[in-house]
Amino acid sequence: MSEALVEHHVLEYPGGYTRSVGPVIGRFLTALRDGRLEGVRIADGRVLVPPTEYDPVTGAEVGEWVEVGPTGRVRSWTWVARPDPDLHPLGHPFAFALVQPEGADTAMLHVVDAGSPDAMAIGMLVGPRYRAERVGSVRDLEAWVPLADGEHVAVVPPLAVPEGGEAPTGPVGGIVSRVRLEYDINAGEAPSRFLHGLEQRRILGEHSRTSDEVYVPPRGSDAKTGLPTEIEVEVGPRGTVTTFCVVNIPGLSELAPEVPYVCAQVLLDGAHTPLFALLGECDAGDVRMGMRVEAVWADEVGPDQRSIRWFRPTGEPDADPSTFEAYL
Repeated sequence: MSEALVEHHVLEYPGGYTRSVGPVIGRFLTALRDGRLEGVRIADGRVLVPPTEYDPVTGAEVGEWVEVGPTGRVRSWTWVARPDPDLHPLGHPFAFALVQPEGADTAMLHVVDAGSPDAMAIGMLVGPRYRAERVGSVRDLEAWVPLADGEHVAVVPPLAVPEGGEAPTGPVGGIVSRVRLEYDINAGEAPSRFLHGLEQRRILGEHSRTSDEVYVPPRGSDAKTGLPTEIEVEVGPRGTVTTFCVVNIPGLSELAPEVPYVCAQVLLDGAHTPLFALLGECDAGDVRMGMRVEAVWADEVGPDQRSIRWFRPTGEPDADPSTFEAYL
């Protein structure tokens, strides 16, 4: 039995993930930038915060905007005793909480900076603490803080002006969110056998005892019958491009070549599932469905799919579409 492989992965968008927010969420974020909380009233009279673009009951577009707050009540909470500076909004212990602003009928997930879990309670009164550097983000409201009965909410600080720039004006149309996910993945027994095969410059697939359909990479079971794929088969190293895409966005990975480059699904000879791979030693404009390609091995190989540097054209005539049309 091959030793199972465990690898640490990091998923991160270079420069952050950029998305448009639309007119409803855009107005909500614009209000936060201005130090206010706004919600929308729906047909049954309830006020939703954060707002939704459509009435969740009737499906109609929302129309009436309502300013809520500035205070709120904690409806539920959980304490974060050891915050991770790379993941959490505060660098000291805090509570994630559902806070229902005054005048709203729903609660919003946010942060309560209470100092200790002993200071937290269901129904406690909280007020907003806004940042001075506000850009139109849910983090413009830095945190909710506990308030004693009768205590006034802190004054919203004036909007800070970036050095050498101007204070943001106009409606918020988009946001950039930092995205980073670190995780460990256990390849499992069948994929580990595949990866150890790459270490020997062999591409291995598997099929069950009741089927000749070879899975590459193998997952340990036949997708149609659920039976274990117990029979090992060496496939390739040549194959056929079934589908492909041309990448024109730079910086998606430290390992990515210069743009434009091509990623393709390659149906290896002897396999019945395509392998996702990089194409090289050819112009992006010359890649086509049916093109015959072969594996180019890295100088140093290991139990890693990067052992195949890329696939390059073989110069053979293109494959007949009937040989790969079932695998598109």
